[in-house]
Amino acid sequence: MIIKKSPAEIDAMAAAGDILVRTMDLLAGKIRPGVSTRELDSAAEKFIRSQGATPAFKGYRGFPGSICASPNDMVVHGIPGRFKLSRGDILSVDIGVVKDGWVADAARAFGVGDISPVAAKLLEVTEASLFAAVEQCRVGNRLGDVSHAVQARVEGDGLSVVRSLVGHGIGRSMHEDPQIPNYGDPGRGPLLEEGMVLAVEPMVNAGRHTVRMGDDGWSIFSQDGSLAAHFEFTVAITADGPRVLTPWHDAE
Repeated sequence: MIIKKSPAEIDAMAAAGDILVRTMDLLAGKIRPGVSTRELDSAAEKFIRSQGATPAFKGYRGFPGSICASPNDMVVHGIPGRFKLSRGDILSVDIGVVKDGWVADAARAFGVGDISPVAAKLLEVTEASLFAAVEQCRVGNRLGDVSHAVQARVEGDGLSVVRSLVGHGIGRSMHEDPQIPNYGDPGRGPLLEEGMVLAVEPMVNAGRHTVRMGDDGWSIFSQDGSLAAHFEFTVAITADGPRVLTPWHDAE
């Protein structure tokens, strides 16, 4: 069942989103060669709690981190730890924040210093596919329009949408209905209505779309070892169009 939110509830989710964006900005300033993903995790948790909020991921189904930090060929769900960033790496950072019982969820991929042309294209296209999907988050459209927007942008640039992972509805729970694939046919799926809030999250591989599970039972990698990127917004569908509740500082 899709749970629609009132304007006041969407505002409450935006308050969680504001804390998330400021956390992401904080980490963006710390991402550089020699920094460990555990250090990023610690900084994120400290800041989130200082704002009267809690990290949504910490303890979720046993997940040990406050953020997911997924480098290079890791698509999502990286457990922060001893891994130290090196020049040329890319790192996808996924953050969840709970404030007054409402959840915001967003992800962004970063380059560490100078990155390869392949990596730069991957980040550019994955982010662009997210913005294309947001444009479809309008009353009267179908969920398939959102999914198709990601697929068209990604595959049009010769990259691959990860097909076994999905975005999701979000609200008082981190994962609500509906599931949001990053591929599909336009004009299909549930009708988008005012008050729906979606976590739209393109996950893209530079190589083939298939993935494998890591030994820790959480991390998911591209099966062929190609670079992967993850971008995500929490988006509310309003009468005035899409409202991004987690707009990082250089987003519209």
